Amino acid sequence: MKQQIIRCTDITKDLPDLLSNLQFDGLFVLTDKNTERFCLPRLEIIPEIRRAKKFRIPDGDEHKDLQTLSSVWEFLSQNGANRKSLLINLGGGMLTDLGGFAASAFKRGIRFVNIPTTLLGAVDAAVGGKTGINFNGLKNEIGAFAPAVAVLIDSNFFQTLDHTNLFSGYAEMLKHALLCGRDAMHCVSTWDSLNELLRFDLGKIDYAKLNNLLFESVLVKERIVEQDPTEQGIRKALNLGHTFGHAFESLSHEQNRPIPHGYAVAYGLVCELYLSFTKLGFDKTVLTQIARFVKENYGVFAFDCIHYQRLYELMLHDKKNETAAINFTLLKEIGEIEINQTANQQEIDETLDFYRDYFGI
Repeated sequence: MKQQIIRCTDITKDLPDLLSNLQFDGLFVLTDKNTERFCLPRLEIIPEIRRAKKFRIPDGDEHKDLQTLSSVWEFLSQNGANRKSLLINLGGGMLTDLGGFAASAFKRGIRFVNIPTTLLGAVDAAVGGKTGINFNGLKNEIGAFAPAVAVLIDSNFFQTLDHTNLFSGYAEMLKHALLCGRDAMHCVSTWDSLNELLRFDLGKIDYAKLNNLLFESVLVKERIVEQDPTEQGIRKALNLGHTFGHAFESLSHEQNRPIPHGYAVAYGLVCELYLSFTKLGFDKTVLTQIARFVKENYGVFAFDCIHYQRLYELMLHDKKNETAAINFTLLKEIGEIEINQTANQQEIDETLDFYRDYFGI
């Protein structure tokens, strides 16, 4: 089922228009502490939302777990949800991932709508149909492919984001720009997306322009997902930066100094573009541009060489691996994607050496 991606001009009109076209028996809204306080009030002027049954889950990726998932199922069950019910997920990526998975399994599947309230949620988690929770210390270890019936994107929600949350989403936009060469079939136009993003003034944000850049970025992902909904082929391109990134993120949680997902992806992009350079001849100038941008805007996730083995072990557990080898998406050049690439432990260690040298660790 294809997701409907709606670029909102006024969500208080766009959401009722959507709901009027969806037949449902019972409306439910999932929030967390922040979205209940800052985002839900914008929607409660809509009569359907005011009447809907609402449930708040704890915020934070540490709560993207079985316990929280079970609490959502209990809420739905105790409040009479049935197979014709509709769930609205109002929140960031953690909430849309968990809420989507809860909906996909409840009564063997009920429909849901995602309203992402963070830049990361809009550009990544809310779109594409991947849902899930973390398990045994591993990111998104349990989940399902289950697309929302619609995703409503409203940049007004992003104006309350702090620096960290804004940059967390921006890393995924950089990834999409790297996947979108001028002649790539999954791109919307020949816009010079990467340079636009690298030049965009993140100190004084033009939210209208950001919304346009975001929507182009979302459409890059949507085009790829349409070609390969269940990640058998080209959809693996969206994993660029994520093999190293997920390992960094998992290590940061193990060490009780968690880094946001988008920051981990940014560091992962640097590593995987370096692998692209050494293995496929990717342009070193672009690698340097990205590495400089990440260093200047994301700081550094520091670790020692004694952590190399643990990072390697975390990569071995990555869901993308199909054999004993660690699977990567790499680039020959911007937009020229090579999926199902592998690297041995020595090559991974050399990439970690590059990362630590460049970031001055």
